[in-house]
Amino acid sequence: MSTRDDPSATLTSRRSVERTQRTAHASRRTVLIALAANAVVTVAKLIGGLVSGSAALLAEAAHSIADTTNQGFLLVSISLAEREPTPDQPFGYGRARFLWTFMAAIAMFVAGALFAIGYGIYQLLSAPESTGYAAAYITLAIALIAEGASWMRAVRQTRREAGDANLPLVRYVRSSRDPNVKMVLFEDTAALVGIALALAGIVADQVTGSTVFDPSASIAIGVLLVAVAGWMGHDTAELLIGGAARPDEREALWRTLEEFDQVDAVVELLTMALGPNSLLVAARIDMAEGLQDRDIEQLSDEIDERLGEVVPDVTEVFLDATTAPRHVSSK
Repeated sequence: MSTRDDPSATLTSRRSVERTQRTAHASRRTVLIALAANAVVTVAKLIGGLVSGSAALLAEAAHSIADTTNQGFLLVSISLAEREPTPDQPFGYGRARFLWTFMAAIAMFVAGALFAIGYGIYQLLSAPESTGYAAAYITLAIALIAEGASWMRAVRQTRREAGDANLPLVRYVRSSRDPNVKMVLFEDTAALVGIALALAGIVADQVTGSTVFDPSASIAIGVLLVAVAGWMGHDTAELLIGGAARPDEREALWRTLEEFDQVDAVVELLTMALGPNSLLVAARIDMAEGLQDRDIEQLSDEIDERLGEVVPDVTEVFLDATTAPRHVSSK
C-alpha cells in the first residue's frame, strides 16, 4: 500500500525539529551576545588601528569583522534549522547549522590568510612607524572587556552542556555537535590570544623603537586565525557529510539494546547526526525465539523510548528485527 492509500502514513518526521526548537534558545542567546561584542570591538579596533597605524590592531579589526560576519551566519543557521520538515527534507533542516558554520570557517580563513598575514608582510617590507600608542592601548582595553564578556558566556554554556553530557569540559568541546557554541568559544579564545599578541607587538615596538614586532604580531594573528578556521572547518565537515554519535553515546546505545531480555544479539548499530541536538539510530537486532508480532511491536516502542532516555539527542530510531521461529517438537 502506498502512502497515498494509507492516511496514517507520513513522509516527514517532526521529532528532530521539535528538539532543535527546544534547544536552540541558549545557542541563539550566546551568538547574539557574541555578535554585540564583536560589533563594538570591530569599530574600536578599526578606529584604534587607523589612529595608531598599528598593523596588529588592523589585523585584529579584520579578525573582528570576520567574527561579526560569522555570528550573522550562525544566527541565520539557527533560524533555518528550525524550519518544518518537507518530503524532500524529511528529518528537517538541522544540518543547516553545520553548513553555515563551515561557511563561517571559510570567512575566518580568508580574513586570516589574505588580510592579517598579507598586510603584516606588507608592513614589514614598508616599515612604517607607529605613533598613536595611547589609542592602541585604549582600544585593546575595550576589546579585552567586550571579548572577555562574550567568552565567559560561551564558557558557561559549554560547561553546562558538558555537565549534562557527563563529560570533562575539554573533551566535550572537542566532541560537541553544537557548531554555534563551539565557533563562538573558539573565536573568542582566538580573539583574546590575538589581543595578547597585538599588545606584545605594540609594546615591543614602543620599547625598542623597532618597526618589526607590530607587523610580526599581525602575521601571528593571521596564522592563529588560519589554524582555528582549519580546526572548525574539519570538525564541521565531518558532521556535514554524516558524522556519527560520540563514542560514549554509541557505547551507551549498544549497552542499552543488550539489556533487553528479548534481544538475543545486537548485530549492527549505526548512528548519524541530523543536527546539533538530534541523532538518527538504526539497529539490526536478533530477537528471542518465539516472539509474536504484538510482542515485537511493544518491544520496539520500549526500545525507542529507552534509547531516548539514555541519549537525549536520539530523535529517530529504526529497528531491523529478526526472530527465530518457535521450534515445535514432533511426537
